[in-house]
Amino acid sequence: MTAAAKDAQATQRGFFAHPQALVDTGEIGAQTRIWAFAHVMQGARIGAHCNIGEHAFIEGGARLGDGVTVKNGVSVWSGVVVEDDCFLGPHCVFTNDMNPRAYIKKGPEALLPTLVKNHATIGANATIVCGNTIGAYAFVGAGSVVIRDVPAYGLVVGNPARQIGWMCACAQKLPLQAEAAIGGHTRCGSCAAEFSRTAEGLARRN
Repeated sequence: MTAAAKDAQATQRGFFAHPQALVDTGEIGAQTRIWAFAHVMQGARIGAHCNIGEHAFIEGGARLGDGVTVKNGVSVWSGVVVEDDCFLGPHCVFTNDMNPRAYIKKGPEALLPTLVKNHATIGANATIVCGNTIGAYAFVGAGSVVIRDVPAYGLVVGNPARQIGWMCACAQKLPLQAEAAIGGHTRCGSCAAEFSRTAEGLARRN
């Protein structure tokens, strides 16, 4: 198929795929953009209004919600679910096998899932070890290695990643200690949003 024919076919489906992208699935939402040298395998599912950067790889069995930004060089493997409006920074890394060997072949049932909840941010070159959940609006700093769940609105950095605070939906750090007790309250100094500390992280109050 010529580049012009591929472009026309993608337009008819309602999404844009660069002529040098390889798209093997039709499960892609309207107005999603897939850039050069990205590969989306058959069986992958991508929502609407997503942006898939150059050299990204979306494996069959991976799921992306609406409005997800996947920057250059990110691989999203089978078993990884990314909910709506998440940001996956350049070259961040997902995994789906805790003890891989090249000579041991495993089926999907042997792989561990990863869940990235809505509006979370994963910084450049961060590594998310499989079997963990990144909470809604959580913020994983660049280069971090996540080996445990991250609470909603939690800010984690380092290797292994440790929580150092909380991030507002407006992407500003909140004036609340990471170890704040359940029931504690805080208010964003930038957008005035108010939050309560819960067992799952933070919950917005207004």
